[in-house]
Amino acid sequence: MDESSWELDPEDESGAVIATVGRQLKMWREASGLDRAKFGERMGYGANLIYKIERGARIPRPEFLDKADEVLGAGGKIAAMKEDIQRARYPKKVRDLAKLESEAVELGAYASIVAHGLLQTEEYARALYALRRPAYPEDEIERLVAARMARQRILGHPVAPLLTVVQEEAVLRRPVGGKMVLRRQLEHLLEVGSLRHVEIQVMPTAVEDHAGLAGSLQLMRLRDGTTVGHNEGQLVSRLITEPKEVQILDMRYGMIRAQALTPRESLKFVEKVLGET
Repeated sequence: MDESSWELDPEDESGAVIATVGRQLKMWREASGLDRAKFGERMGYGANLIYKIERGARIPRPEFLDKADEVLGAGGKIAAMKEDIQRARYPKKVRDLAKLESEAVELGAYASIVAHGLLQTEEYARALYALRRPAYPEDEIERLVAARMARQRILGHPVAPLLTVVQEEAVLRRPVGGKMVLRRQLEHLLEVGSLRHVEIQVMPTAVEDHAGLAGSLQLMRLRDGTTVGHNEGQLVSRLITEPKEVQILDMRYGMIRAQALTPRESLKFVEKVLGET
């Protein structure tokens, strides 16, 4: 796996920024009198990777730009482009979701299949992406994992949003990535669940009256007072803004929370499952 760059989605509008960065790199390289092979040798990367970055097919990592600045004697001009590609590092749908989450004062989610993205460990997230079919390339897995971990930074903000998550019991028992990955995920849930602005609840499998059987959901209450929903299915990631649909999701989520174990009971339940794992 080459960790110096990420694959670029050709349909992402950030492609224009990445193409510009690639052209600038090419101009600096040619002005220095280096062909791709020689430049790649000094950089420690293959000529093929240099070619892909210069034509905008790969997104250079920050460390690549730092090294290129040094090799080409750009005096900080190439390294400064890290800011230009920062937003293009992650898939557009992830950037859009992360932007909304950063503007939220309250986040609520019901996760029925796997641990919610804001609660996943890096190992657990990587295992999930590795299980996708058709299989992702290794560098795409790393890109997606990095994006998921970046979203979690909002939980450490001085004024972090209230996060409430209801997890199905089955999520706590499914050994995604193996037993040890699951154990660390359960330990992480206990750790995050102890934060004052986070409430994790468990929906026991034995619960008969269940308002979440239509699938997972997420609600975000924004600073301006509006509420939006988000739903991610097999092949679709959908933002829900129509007031009537948001109202339905809000109603269902309220019922789901009422039907689940309380946060205190839930943490005890997670501890019990951890002891059995």
